[in-house]
Amino acid sequence: MKTCPCGSLRYYADCCEPYVTGAQNAPTAEALMRSRYAAYVEHAVDYLMQTCMLEGREKIDRKSTQDWSEKSTWLGLNILSVRGGGEGDTEGEVEFEASYELQGLKELHHENARFKKLDGRWFYDQGLVAPAATITRAAPKVGRNDPCPCGSGRKYKHCCG
Repeated sequence: MKTCPCGSLRYYADCCEPYVTGAQNAPTAEALMRSRYAAYVEHAVDYLMQTCMLEGREKIDRKSTQDWSEKSTWLGLNILSVRGGGEGDTEGEVEFEASYELQGLKELHHENARFKKLDGRWFYDQGLVAPAATITRAAPKVGRNDPCPCGSGRKYKHCCG
């Protein structure tokens, strides 16, 4: 069995999978946040769409969401703070960082996400994304005179550079 990508250290089948598959509803805003991260890792774009407030769904570009999910290597989720969002609440906020690698660059998505509970079910309402941090390369920079990383044996500037 695989560990849940949300960082709970529990098995995926016992953690976020029942929410992502629709077998259960997330009981808290944090559980919904964690399951949404797992949905990005598992490329479950339908779940991401279904767990957004109805007013926000039409603003989502499904294709770009799918591309981001599939083309990224998801590195981890870090929950920074939770305000409200318990089983007895109707609103909650979860501040989190999701790290991923895309096209050879490591990136950090830092967001303060707001959630609302309607008819006993939690939905992502909106998020305030923190300004982007400095992007770092996943691999060392290749110099002009270094051997080309493609393995041709030629200098980078005379091959792929």
